[in-house]
Amino acid sequence: MEESVLDFYDDLAEAYHLIFVNWNHAISWQGEILSKIIHSKLASPSSEGASLLDCSCGIGTQAIGLAKHGFKVTGTDLSPVSIQRATEEAVSFGVEINFGVADLRLLETELSGVFDVVLSADNAVPHLLTDEDLYLAVRNMYAKVNNDGVCLITMRDYDELVKEKPKATEPRVLDNGKRIVFQVWDWADDAKTYQTNHFIIQEINGQWITKHNKTRYRALLRDEFSHILSAVGFTDIEWSMPSESGYYQPIVTARKKL
Repeated sequence: MEESVLDFYDDLAEAYHLIFVNWNHAISWQGEILSKIIHSKLASPSSEGASLLDCSCGIGTQAIGLAKHGFKVTGTDLSPVSIQRATEEAVSFGVEINFGVADLRLLETELSGVFDVVLSADNAVPHLLTDEDLYLAVRNMYAKVNNDGVCLITMRDYDELVKEKPKATEPRVLDNGKRIVFQVWDWADDAKTYQTNHFIIQEINGQWITKHNKTRYRALLRDEFSHILSAVGFTDIEWSMPSESGYYQPIVTARKKL
């Protein structure tokens, strides 16, 4: 994982909510959908109050939403600035979440305890560009899942994206034309990675202000990632596409059985 990943999220943390049409609604909506999916996958007939680790929690979008649905949530992230904001936001939303700074690849040593659910949402895992880092992160997630617990990860649909190699996302014009959010993608020649240039453009007091952040992702294919999940010991690996789940990204779930 490049140092720029940490810089990307530290610098973006204050403005991260501006990526969404309405961040408060996104918290509620994602919490509702992810809660239903998780409960359908947990083995216990009554999974109320299940423990959950959001190991790439950012400013708390999914962690807060799931805490509002009764999960006992712990949130970790590589970015200390994001964790600081997530801590403040959880208080403002009236939920109790334990937050801390931890690297996806070092969860076993940097975080105590195990959880019924380990979650990584919103395309965080593809920041890991090498097989070595991917295996390391997934092994650490596996170590944090209770026996018969579930791991749930969401990411972009790279199986489709590598076919077209889009140069940019569709600009979203928000706040009655006063906020524009979009990304420009620079693909590597082999189409295995791409650099995201993330833009938030706002009209503030009559002036247009541009915020630009950049980071690199791996175009991680579903078969590639399923193989890694299986290789470290996960079973019952299932992919659910947005048309099935109602979520905005493909979701993979996997179970830890010993």
